[in-house]
Amino acid sequence: MIHKLEEATAFLKRRGYDNPDVGVVLGTGLGKLIDKIEVLETINYKNIPHFPVATMEYHAGHLICGKVNGKKIVAMQGRFHFYEGHSMQEITFPIRVMKMLGIQTLLLSNAAGGVNLQYRKGDLVIIEDHINLQPFNPLTGPNLEVLGPRFPDMSEPYKKDLIAKLKEIAGRQMVPVREGVYASVTGPNLETRAEYRYLKIIGADMVGMSTVPEVIIANHMNLPCLAVSVITDECDPDNLQPVNIEEIIAVAGEADDKLSNLFVELMDSL
Repeated sequence: MIHKLEEATAFLKRRGYDNPDVGVVLGTGLGKLIDKIEVLETINYKNIPHFPVATMEYHAGHLICGKVNGKKIVAMQGRFHFYEGHSMQEITFPIRVMKMLGIQTLLLSNAAGGVNLQYRKGDLVIIEDHINLQPFNPLTGPNLEVLGPRFPDMSEPYKKDLIAKLKEIAGRQMVPVREGVYASVTGPNLETRAEYRYLKIIGADMVGMSTVPEVIIANHMNLPCLAVSVITDECDPDNLQPVNIEEIIAVAGEADDKLSNLFVELMDSL
């Protein structure tokens, strides 16, 4: 793996992606951040050595290098999911590459279903903890000490100081934000009524199909991270309504501008 990471990192450094301050992963329907930054370079994932290829039609599949008020960032315009057939190591490969490029902070976004019945469509929820229900872990297999420890601590997977800073920014921008626990499942099907009841019992406030593998790798590499979910559907098992991907994309798009503004100010403050 080290050889592949070094090749991808060297390729990107030659293209001007060296020494970024912040890495960003943009989730389903969440891409307006790109319109708010000075784009310096755009590369399709398929042209980066050893990168997986995005198969989701709603994910652009580009790695963006840009600037926000002088801060250099690298942004993934679209992520990878286990249900696409990628291994956990492939899903998280870009996170390791961004760390090796030099990022000091990782920001992530996703679209999620609201298990907490107080949540409404379009709500922004800061992930304060997670429940990993994915079938595999990206750290399975021989550990490479140069990347991180065999048994990384997960007592603070999402940094409290970043959460506090984002809440302060949200207050200034008068954008309501919540905090909650995110459950990560395989997908691609949405959950049954019984599964939503189970998720609520075990302490989940929202559910999605991503983010946790990336956060595990970030913690493995001692990379501070923060993640925000956009609630795209309300998962009341006693009044469950059919939902489709088009609706999810539409709801995420409506909240995208608010989330992008929060991320821009947060990046500027780091």
